[in-house]
Amino acid sequence: MVGHLNLILRLTIWFLLTADFSWPNIIIGVIIAFFLPGRQKAPESLKDWLRVLGEIMVAIPQAYKEAFEIILRPHKHEEITMERVKPGRTSGLIFLDIFLITFTPKTIVLKYHEDGWYEVHLVRRRKKA
Repeated sequence: MVGHLNLILRLTIWFLLTADFSWPNIIIGVIIAFFLPGRQKAPESLKDWLRVLGEIMVAIPQAYKEAFEIILRPHKHEEITMERVKPGRTSGLIFLDIFLITFTPKTIVLKYHEDGWYEVHLVRRRKKA
């Protein structure tokens, strides 16, 4: 089942990158998804994958909301924070975490630290004192 989720993830990322649902692009995406090299097998629970897929579905409207917020009320305050990686994350789930953080317009992962931290750049509205 997790293998199917890897294929779905690859296709989802392909469609997010290309924004093209034409038949030739779908065929190319499927071919690329099948021929991308696999990764080492690691125990991943279906529960973790389903939770991350749910987070992706929430992130898409969140990204649009943040984009409109930045357009309508410019955000000029920047900061760098450290976010802890959730315990027991495989490399595939860490990639999805980084993808989700970077997908929204106000945040981007600058660096993944091997000791279990993400370095995240945030754009915010300056809070009134």
